[in-house]
Amino acid sequence: MARVVFLEYPKCSTCKRARAWLDAHGVDYQARHIVEDNPAAEELRTWVERSGLPVRRFFNTSGMLYRERNLKAVLDAGVSVDEACALLSENGMLVKRPLVVADDFVLTGFREAEWQERLLG
Repeated sequence: MARVVFLEYPKCSTCKRARAWLDAHGVDYQARHIVEDNPAAEELRTWVERSGLPVRRFFNTSGMLYRERNLKAVLDAGVSVDEACALLSENGMLVKRPLVVADDFVLTGFREAEWQERLLG
């Protein structure tokens, strides 16, 4: 299996469920605290490209910081992928979690069926 990095906020209930799922299914992963070791803009840019997803899918749209900074309006006004990645790199709480990064794919959020398909084949 490819190397897997699991980016999480340990206090997040969804991240706890995702970690339990990884452990229950014997997935070998490297855990990374998304706030203490926030992804850099360059990493995020690589992950957005690898995922094939729109950069908006990498934002934690339900987070307080996202709402406080009115980032929906910022994104709606139009920003480049580089600008969006720079925003995300400012604070790990802006990044959708959990995030799974493998050599050939990236998963945002915890959707069990998608994780089953991509991580267990």
